[in-house]
Amino acid sequence: MAFGVVAASLSRAPSIVTTRGCYVTRASLPNKSLKFSKEYNWKHNSRSIFERGSTITTCEKHDEKKYLMNVTQSHEAEPHSQTILKSIVHALDAFRKFSRFYAFIAMVVGSLSTSLLAVDNLTELYPTFFNGFLQCMAAYFFMHLYIVGINQLADLEIDKINKPYLPLASGNYSFRTAVITVTSFLFTGFGIAWMIGSKPLLWTIFASFVLMSAYSVNLPLLRWKKSTILTVMGNTLSMVISFNLGPFYHMKTHVLKKAATFPRSLLFAVVVMSMYYIVIALTKDIPDIEGDKEAGLQTLAVRLGPKTVFWSSVLLLEMAYGAAIIIGASSPFLWSKIFVVLSHAIMALFVWYRSTLVDLSNKDSLQAFYMLIFKLFSVENILMLFVR
Repeated sequence: MAFGVVAASLSRAPSIVTTRGCYVTRASLPNKSLKFSKEYNWKHNSRSIFERGSTITTCEKHDEKKYLMNVTQSHEAEPHSQTILKSIVHALDAFRKFSRFYAFIAMVVGSLSTSLLAVDNLTELYPTFFNGFLQCMAAYFFMHLYIVGINQLADLEIDKINKPYLPLASGNYSFRTAVITVTSFLFTGFGIAWMIGSKPLLWTIFASFVLMSAYSVNLPLLRWKKSTILTVMGNTLSMVISFNLGPFYHMKTHVLKKAATFPRSLLFAVVVMSMYYIVIALTKDIPDIEGDKEAGLQTLAVRLGPKTVFWSSVLLLEMAYGAAIIIGASSPFLWSKIFVVLSHAIMALFVWYRSTLVDLSNKDSLQAFYMLIFKLFSVENILMLFVR
């Protein structure tokens, strides 16, 4: 009875659905007796489960071919311009990580602030001033790329631990390509300074090249980063020359065609900002203790520990604000006296509050504080314009 119902169903069905959604039409079944149909159905189902017969295989091939066509069409559907755009974005992102733009922005802010100190009255802010400043920044930009590049070349193995996201450490840039690129940056920076014809700018570029090469390059009597004293001295002196003295005398003597002087505002910039530069030189090693230990670098953070170096840096910042308050209070101009004293008192309180929130056991927290110093540095360069 059951076989009869099944046979009747088969005889009425227009098609039989097999696995994977494939159909075998009734016409494809042998037009024999009902017994043969039942036998064929049983064998066909058995083969579809255990042997995966020719009908299923044909369907599978059809599905596979259809899938491959869809994949090919999806790849062809993506415009070639999008592929190029993605490559450009990837290259720009790698260059951004390589160039450490946050440090260059700090250089631009510091140099502009010091350049404005060379201006005696607002009538001197004509296009010649800005052209001279842009010329200075063009030479500075390529020298900055050389400095960060030579440091990454020298610290390649260390960066694989401390900063694996950098292009050299991650393998996005090959060592040979980086060497050629960094060398070209060096000659371009010197070439621009030479064409401008500014002696203060040329000497600034040369001093930065010597000091920062000695800091990074692992050669006899060099690799100053192995010594805490040489590290602090080299970085601080390089930044004082590049951020303060160089831009001021370039604008004063070469652009504005005036005699070289050393005004009170420049003294403030050198004294207060030098403490900032020392703090930057000290705190930049705190998040990198792990890699420095592996490389055998006895930085102050490795020797004394992050806690001691961190709070010493905070104390230096507070001393910088104290010096600014003293210099501001001695100003003969009441408006300058009030503004400089009040603003630096607020800054001192903010730094102390922010330092209490830092988790000294967390690398990201220490790195965030290090980046905060650059923001405070930019604010300080604005505030020193009001010192008179």
